Amino acid sequence: MDIFSSLETLGHEQLVFCSDQASGLKAIIAIHNTVLGSALGGTRLWPYKSDNEAVQDALRLSRSMTYKAAAAGLNLGGGKAVIIANPKTQFTKPLFHAYGKHIDRLGGTYITAEDVGTTEQAMAWIKEKTPYVTGIDQKKGGSGDPSPYTAYGVYMGMKAAAKHVYGSDSLSGKTILIQGAGQVAKYLCEHLYKENAHIKIADIFQEKALRLAQTYNATVVDPNTIYEERCDIFSPAALGGILNSSSIPKLQCKIVAGGANNQLLDEEIHQILLDKHGIVYIPDFVINAGGLINVSLELTGYNKTMAEKLVADIYNRVLNIIDTASLKNISLNQAAIFLAEQRLQLAALED
Repeated sequence: MDIFSSLETLGHEQLVFCSDQASGLKAIIAIHNTVLGSALGGTRLWPYKSDNEAVQDALRLSRSMTYKAAAAGLNLGGGKAVIIANPKTQFTKPLFHAYGKHIDRLGGTYITAEDVGTTEQAMAWIKEKTPYVTGIDQKKGGSGDPSPYTAYGVYMGMKAAAKHVYGSDSLSGKTILIQGAGQVAKYLCEHLYKENAHIKIADIFQEKALRLAQTYNATVVDPNTIYEERCDIFSPAALGGILNSSSIPKLQCKIVAGGANNQLLDEEIHQILLDKHGIVYIPDFVINAGGLINVSLELTGYNKTMAEKLVADIYNRVLNIIDTASLKNISLNQAAIFLAEQRLQLAALED
């Protein structure tokens, strides 16, 4: 791949390659935009098939974080990091120590947090080498696992979408199909269960789906045929790129609202395809911002009550995006990007 061309196309400021032979660290830190403040974004540990795949993931995810922070009203920039490793065999203290040293050298330009494959323990090890880390255990003054707040934001955004499509934000009796059975899915199921929604869930690891199904009276569905399952709301809660030319025509829902990042394989083509099929897509970087909002408060002194209040406001932000899209006759994704870029442009003028 042409790295500089990719940076210019997506508007990135910096791409950092990190290596440590002793621990086996191979990491990439992508800093997209810092006009609003330091780039805050999680570190993903994943066994990528190639270096190019890892770079592309870091670039796409970091750009999404810029929009996520801007759309959430945070004075933070967008960044993301990926570590190329097997989470089962390379999740080690030396690896995260080495990684923490690399973050520290950036002097606060990038601040990390949890993501797929990393945990509070990983953040604690990183913090032993740098202060530029969030998602620390609550017992140590941090905000802890961001998953409950990501899930709460998805839930509130889902309710706003239901109000737009069905005329009521009640999810009672609605069928919600969740793709993925990780931490965000678990906490989302908790909210949906309390509201008497019908929950369907699928995961490539069936035992994870079965555990959630037993706890929340959900129905387990085949992950290979998930897009053909009838539901009111489809909620992606796993990896990205799942809304594409193959999956979208199969969808049997009126709303897509989920916690996964970069759900649209191609932002322009697949948003148009969703519109063509009459499916309301709530932009992922808006609806899944709860985790980012939560950990961002660690930077100024964590307050749980404030975190819950700010995450709940995702409901109003989704309705604002719906209104903006209608007013400008553009897609919801375009409306969300428009509002985020407005903030970025104003900040750039003041810089």
